[in-house]
Amino acid sequence: MKTATPTAPLWESICQAHKAGKLLDGTKENLEAWLQENFLPEWGLCAIESLVKQEAWDELNDRFYKTLAFGTGGMRGRTIAKVHTEAEMGTPSEQGTPEHAAVGSNVLNDFNIIRATMGLYRYADGFLKARGAHLEAPKLVIAHDVRHFSRHFCELAASTWTELGGKALIFEGPRSTPQLSFSVRAFQATAGVVVTASHNPPHDNGYKVYFEDGAQVVSPHAEGIIDEVNRVGLEEIPHFLDKKLEGVVVLPPEAEESYFNTVRESVIDSELMSKQAPSVVFSSIHGTGQVTSIPAMKAMGVDVTEVAEQASMDPNFPTVESPNPEYAEALSMGIKKAKEVNADLLLATDPDADRMGMAVKTSSGEMELFTGNQIGSVLAEYRIFQYKAKGWIPQEGTQSAALVKTFVTSPLQDTIAKAHGLKVINTLTGFKWIGEKLKIYEETLKEALYDQEGLGLDYDWTTHRKRAELLMKHSTFFVFGGEESYGYLGTDSVRDKDANAAVLMICELAAYLKSEGLTFPEYLDQIYLKYGYFKEDLLSVYYEGAAGAQKIQNILTSYRENPPKDFDGVGVKNFTDFGVQEIKDDDARRIPSQDFYFIELENGYRYAVRGSGTEPKIKFYLFAHTPIQDANDLQSVKDQTQETLRALKTNIERDAQSRAEK
Repeated sequence: MKTATPTAPLWESICQAHKAGKLLDGTKENLEAWLQENFLPEWGLCAIESLVKQEAWDELNDRFYKTLAFGTGGMRGRTIAKVHTEAEMGTPSEQGTPEHAAVGSNVLNDFNIIRATMGLYRYADGFLKARGAHLEAPKLVIAHDVRHFSRHFCELAASTWTELGGKALIFEGPRSTPQLSFSVRAFQATAGVVVTASHNPPHDNGYKVYFEDGAQVVSPHAEGIIDEVNRVGLEEIPHFLDKKLEGVVVLPPEAEESYFNTVRESVIDSELMSKQAPSVVFSSIHGTGQVTSIPAMKAMGVDVTEVAEQASMDPNFPTVESPNPEYAEALSMGIKKAKEVNADLLLATDPDADRMGMAVKTSSGEMELFTGNQIGSVLAEYRIFQYKAKGWIPQEGTQSAALVKTFVTSPLQDTIAKAHGLKVINTLTGFKWIGEKLKIYEETLKEALYDQEGLGLDYDWTTHRKRAELLMKHSTFFVFGGEESYGYLGTDSVRDKDANAAVLMICELAAYLKSEGLTFPEYLDQIYLKYGYFKEDLLSVYYEGAAGAQKIQNILTSYRENPPKDFDGVGVKNFTDFGVQEIKDDDARRIPSQDFYFIELENGYRYAVRGSGTEPKIKFYLFAHTPIQDANDLQSVKDQTQETLRALKTNIERDAQSRAEK
């Protein structure tokens, strides 16, 4: 692709704006680097010239104040800018996708996609050579969701990979994130990429990286990939801007059948499903859930009604404010449909089908939303019960079977697993840490079999039941895992949260409850009466752009330097700083350092603080637990607990706003 040369007046205007305080130092530095290298195509340079001519300094700051970080999981950010330029819009698609993704160092665009893919390739190639596979070409599987530029970014990454000498495999259309996780292992790839921004707003997209175990990259691969990405020079990019797809392999539908079978493997009692299958209204919220979730439910005999208005794979997500099944608004259309057809429950998945939300029918016939913590808790109780009933794990429990969750997920799940005699592992936020645990358990099993019996094990071709037996004998069997943000996993065949499988797991539980004459809320109340009432809440405070990033950092820094002493007269009992304290999990493995804090109050309530890794916000997770002495007290305990949490949430937000301005 032909590149364009910037003019002297353009640079003079940028320098004048910087001198006048309209452009940040980082903006000027990155603009200088992008203009001096002369790597931009003509439309890209025209876009920058247009923004300068418009004096759109805030827009230029947002686009260039930093380089979009390739973090431990990849990249995520805007791909359609706030201020559009004619050069970028070009000839938009029927769905309004501009001809070109926005220009900027802090924007997900062709330039950053190429740079990331080159760095990933070089790391993967070095990884193979380091273990002696000098003649093996790095293999990459790429999936994408329905977002603006998703297919283009997928093809561009595949083209770049093959141009560098690797093998690239892509799907014929949009596919879910968990299918990508599974496919990395199934096709014995060196790495995987999924182009998605999950449930972010329509203007965002992302590039999430997996390694050969099928899980998101963690140390040491994460740091190694980041180093290679950062070494890629801007001058190297132009060679790859024109896509060449001749050497890219498009996977045929039959190659995907094994993932479909793995999703069905998440059902423990398939006979129960055939006898008591629930009626379900399902929404993919314009995303990839319809590709697998609907066929999987129908194959298990579930009566499925789709929310037709949300079935279109539309990157604008036109029927919702946000395509996030955590939000009631995103499920409102499905709830209305569920009432119309008198369905047992509504299930909804986000655009890349790794998160699942639901609403369930109550005894009065109304539809009630369940939180991610509640969904995970009922699944944990049911699945442990079924594994015991089927003889997978001993009735008294075993420390060779574990529930794996994040620290910010409801402690009710800890209580459930421990009451059943199982081990509980808490991880940092992010499913990559759960995936890492599954890799460790797999490797421990393989090493034990080889050392003790001289046997090699093809893990992926070993049945789920047989793996469970071997893991409990030589390692740890993963029973269930999840995170509060509506992510769940029932087997270790996939190494990321899987909404397609979660849909079937919930359908199985619904079938069980029908056989017992119970509703979901009644089952949850039984759990509360057994283990105590647990209530969680979440506060998210958003800070957009360059100034917002500084406010988020102010809050995180101030918690370490000046921890809170009390809230509304309630003292702080304990302050845990994951960034400086040495904290180990129940496998005696150290938790990596992170700017993440837990505050325990004198009244037994707790909350956690962390910056979001994918959105411009800081999150506060609130936790309450109250024992129940009498079933008649349950409603009053619920009311009092929620009132106390509400007051705590208000005080935390007020305190955060104060810390942000310091």
